[in-house]
Amino acid sequence: MNKSLKKTVLILGGSSDIGIEIISKFLLNNWKVIAHFNNNSKKLNHLKIDNPSNLILVKANFKKKMLNSFLKKIKKYHISSFINLIGFIDNISYQKINLANLINSLQINSLIPILIQKNLLNNMKNKKFGRILHLSSIGVKYGGGENTFSYSLSKHLLEFKPSYLKKLTKFNILSNVLRVGFVKTKIHSKIKNKSLKKRINLIPINRPAKINEILNMVFFLSTEKNSYISNETITIAGGE
Repeated sequence: MNKSLKKTVLILGGSSDIGIEIISKFLLNNWKVIAHFNNNSKKLNHLKIDNPSNLILVKANFKKKMLNSFLKKIKKYHISSFINLIGFIDNISYQKINLANLINSLQINSLIPILIQKNLLNNMKNKKFGRILHLSSIGVKYGGGENTFSYSLSKHLLEFKPSYLKKLTKFNILSNVLRVGFVKTKIHSKIKNKSLKKRINLIPINRPAKINEILNMVFFLSTEKNSYISNETITIAGGE
């Protein structure tokens, strides 16, 4: 990356367990971080930061279609890297979903992040640097779990990459999807009828991923450390 370029990362879903660790990693590496959160910012407020001006918190509830106001808030920043960690789970089985459920999940997890991404591309093109990363789910491979069909469907949409992004690689804009397997975080406690033991038994390595294992891959793909990987869906799921 050009040394004169201010390094700023926009992270959607920054208050998740993985989000907190990713924010900390970028701050330790002297990036400015714009961290989006929905309702709860307590963990974000308690982060230990050497330079508080390097962390900007932006609240937006995408259930309420706050896209335009969110874009206005981030417009003044020259964003170099965009990471989408949003993972809304509705806990509704395939047999019980309706159109509103599907639209809600698609809007929050996929459609709004895709539109935010679109709005960042011109600046990245002008700066001749951009890194884009969406976190998908191993559930895409299996059609979702008992109560996570809408969630997995929305993540599947993220793996459909706009052909336009291929053209931007010549401007050093690299875009990827990281398909993540089972990580032992609080999000799994929110899923109804989920047996963690049964879930672990499906993993050839026979354990969940450690947050740090996901964190290192996210940081690599989302910074200048990645100089060649683009337009890929990369799986990190213990061999599943």
